[in-house]
Amino acid sequence: MAKGYWIAFVTVTDIEKYAGYRQHAPAAFQKYGARFLVQGGDAIQLEGQGFQRHVVIEFDSKEQALACYNSPEYQEARANRSGACEANIVVVEGL
Repeated sequence: MAKGYWIAFVTVTDIEKYAGYRQHAPAAFQKYGARFLVQGGDAIQLEGQGFQRHVVIEFDSKEQALACYNSPEYQEARANRSGACEANIVVVEGL
């Protein structure tokens, strides 16, 4: 079965408000077996809109990645980042 990945690009605009997201999100990631492959790090913007943070999270399947995103645990975390950042997030099936 192909693995599933979250690919996220994030720019934090209110670090204090974003702290609520960082407090709640780990529960969802742990519950759904998330493995962080990229989280921050040195990045060079070659094309498109630039973001502060780049994140790649691996899950056992695309379905597991979607279940994590749609879970009550993650939706609570997501509500805590409302107005605290700009984010683009996609779920992708691996090869």
